[in-house]
Amino acid sequence: MVIIGAKGFAKEVLEIFNQQNQLEDLVFFDNVSDDIPDFLYERFPILKSEIEVKKYFKEIGNNFSLGIGNPKVRQSLSKLFKNWGGELVSVISPFAHIGEFNNLIGNGSSIMTGTVITNSIYIGEGCLINLNCTIGHDSIIGDYSELSPGVHISGNVKIGQSCFIGTGAVILPGIEIGDNCIIGAGTLVTKNVESNMKVIGVPGVSKRI
Repeated sequence: MVIIGAKGFAKEVLEIFNQQNQLEDLVFFDNVSDDIPDFLYERFPILKSEIEVKKYFKEIGNNFSLGIGNPKVRQSLSKLFKNWGGELVSVISPFAHIGEFNNLIGNGSSIMTGTVITNSIYIGEGCLINLNCTIGHDSIIGDYSELSPGVHISGNVKIGQSCFIGTGAVILPGIEIGDNCIIGAGTLVTKNVESNMKVIGVPGVSKRI
């Protein structure tokens, strides 16, 4: 498995693989950091080029997961690695609670420890559902959207694609949020939000990005 990224969030993704005892042949990828070592924690190789990634895909396996935040960056790197022959896969903590009924989680989503997902929920491709989030019944999270730690999504909420929901934000029942929106940390969203908007405050106030 190749984890894209070798800092920050990638270290949290590593812990999920550790929880599942799946550390064999695990490597990381970072081709932008000047200060990156050859091994993370002096154990896990860090690939630094397209050539190294393609060699790994050919010799070991072509699965990769996303160890970075930021919806646009996650989507861009996912597309790049698919073009290199990779297969995007989800990473789900065994310490997340996911309901048994009518849930669909898209490829490449990261669902972290402490998250609670109830029933009849759709989570799109490449989403990041961070530590201790809750998602209520009949909600939809669009492709490559990111929920920061401690976000609470009530029932019947619809969030569009490539949205960023800040730490501790609360979305009230039945709210619809468009694509490419930013919801600030601690914001209480009480009204529908059009695409390409930023919302901050309690209650949240919208402005065009």
